[in-house]
Amino acid sequence: MIARIWHGRTTTEKADEYLAFLQQRALPDYRATPGNLAAFILRRAEGDVTHFMTLTHWESRQAIEAFAGADIARAKYYPEDSGFLVEFEPTVQHHELYS
Repeated sequence: MIARIWHGRTTTEKADEYLAFLQQRALPDYRATPGNLAAFILRRAEGDVTHFMTLTHWESRQAIEAFAGADIARAKYYPEDSGFLVEFEPTVQHHELYS
């Protein structure tokens, strides 16, 4: 199993709206991809900036490719992200996941 971790930052002022967007758009997209086993959102406020992480679990590299494309290290963004994020980190992290 593989864990995929994406990180993004928004202003704390927009954090509630961005969380709602992630819940309505990103989570269903992850979960609809065959081979996705779980998807979670993590949120941490630090003053004027709020950090978001998505933690997703995948059964294989091929399942991640179906979601993110051939270069699985490249972050996937939605057009709406430009209205929320303060920067676009180019890559994500992958880790082997054990229970």
